[in-house]
Amino acid sequence: QVQLVESGGGLVQAGGSLRLSCVTSGRTFSSYVMGWFRQAPGKDREFVTAITGSGTTYYADSVKGRFTISRDNAKNTGYLQMNSLKPEDTAVYYCAVKRSFKIFLSQREYDYWGQGTQVTVSS
Repeated sequence: QVQLVESGGGLVQAGGSLRLSCVTSGRTFSSYVMGWFRQAPGKDREFVTAITGSGTTYYADSVKGRFTISRDNAKNTGYLQMNSLKPEDTAVYYCAVKRSFKIFLSQREYDYWGQGTQVTVSS
């Protein structure tokens, strides 16, 4: 069982930045792919970005060039740096992991999830 705890959400003005963190309890964190998803009110949860243990990344087109995913395997922690935030980025953001060396875009592939952290971008 892997536990994930997100932090770093909050209220920010459009154009601002936030950095989310996701601390995991796993002892073999480098063997897990980590994904970030988000769910806006009234919408389905959607893929944002993911990173493998070796650092390969993939981004949704909507955040490419603005968001950066990273990880520190020694600290069992993943990060999501969000810059140039827009009101449409407002959502609950979730981190998730799966024991794999591949990237998955579907939320159904991920085995463990955090509780989510709210990000609100005001116009």
